[in-house]
Amino acid sequence: MVDLMVLAAVVFAFGLISRRLEGTVLTAPIVFVVAGFVLGPAGLGLAEFQLDGHTVLLVGEIALAIVLFTDAASTNLSSLRQNEALPLRLLGIGMPLTIVLGTVVAAQVLTDLTFWEAAIVGVVLAPTDAALGQAVVSNPRVPVRIRQALNVEAGLNDGLSVPFLALFLSLAEAEEEHLSAEIWIRFALEQVGFGILVGIGVGLVGGWLVRWASQRGWMTDSFRRLALLALAIIAWALADQIGGNGFIAAFVGGLLIGPTVKRIGERVIRFTEAEGQLLNLSVFFIFGVLVLGAIQSLSWEVALYALLSLTLIRMLPVALSLIGTHLRGVSVLFAGWFGPRGLASIVLGLIVVEEAPLLSGRGEIEAVVALTVLLSVLLHGVTAAPLSAVYARRVRGMEADAQEKQGTVEASTHGDSMSPGMQRGG
Repeated sequence: MVDLMVLAAVVFAFGLISRRLEGTVLTAPIVFVVAGFVLGPAGLGLAEFQLDGHTVLLVGEIALAIVLFTDAASTNLSSLRQNEALPLRLLGIGMPLTIVLGTVVAAQVLTDLTFWEAAIVGVVLAPTDAALGQAVVSNPRVPVRIRQALNVEAGLNDGLSVPFLALFLSLAEAEEEHLSAEIWIRFALEQVGFGILVGIGVGLVGGWLVRWASQRGWMTDSFRRLALLALAIIAWALADQIGGNGFIAAFVGGLLIGPTVKRIGERVIRFTEAEGQLLNLSVFFIFGVLVLGAIQSLSWEVALYALLSLTLIRMLPVALSLIGTHLRGVSVLFAGWFGPRGLASIVLGLIVVEEAPLLSGRGEIEAVVALTVLLSVLLHGVTAAPLSAVYARRVRGMEADAQEKQGTVEASTHGDSMSPGMQRGG
């Protein structure tokens, strides 16, 4: 109870100065992570969440399920084909290459890990989080096509990473426990298959019911939003109950419910800051409380991999995925740098800790994920505003026919309904 009171006090205090912090390097994730560190066991000792505590995992899982559902529902899928398909390139080429490169580098640098444990590291650190670079995706001076691509990528890549984690986690456990890989592969396929089926059912039926009730004037605007949040939790919990993956169910449900609900109004698929941000910022606060304990076994190999994850492992796949788009080198570097790791990596890392306690490399996985996210929160948060300003000036100096300046439709994405100080990530 004391932990929750401390968290509530931090939310209240941040709310009092939230507008004053807009546009500064003190982003909401930075403030909440630092607050968790200061108020946690390493500081004043007022908050003592436990890494293996059920509450910690539950808060993180619900937050990620809601983000997956609402990001999928609010993303205009036509934007994947617009803008020379930049978002589709980042998702379809860049993300798989990031997972592969992350796995290969982890296997070479983190030599105590098995191959499948290295693959777990690669996939957990593949999703990006727009909240940590919100000064980029909300800055009108940054070319529309660049921020749209980064925003859509962050909204969808967390959901796309979940099936890979289910598979790699199953294979790692099979190897650790000397069981037949076929058993664990079947388990992974059940997780994916049941998750997809539940997502389809909840998305279609739930979306139809919301549209039907709304057309008859039975629902208020506030309860439309609450109904969608409830559907996200229903999909997540129901899939988990029948042996499926709840995050896959939430993501698929959001993809299907989006087009249905959009017919009765775009605002229905947007959940308010108060409804969504409390859980997301709570995860960052809890992360701040736990991060020192998670990186106690820090080694130079872990530190090296964390730095490579934020640079080479992200930037090289992005550069390869953007070949043929005729974007300038500065744009490719800009897009490559702003691939911050946040909410999805934290929660997926917690799932590994909770669901695979017998993995021999569990401690090293925990350390490298925690350090990578910590560095990302600080480095991407601090550099988002100044680098966006520098990049915008470089774009202004380009010729009129530069690809960065070519017009494109700024499609509605998951970040559009957020104020700059409170935007979430995927």
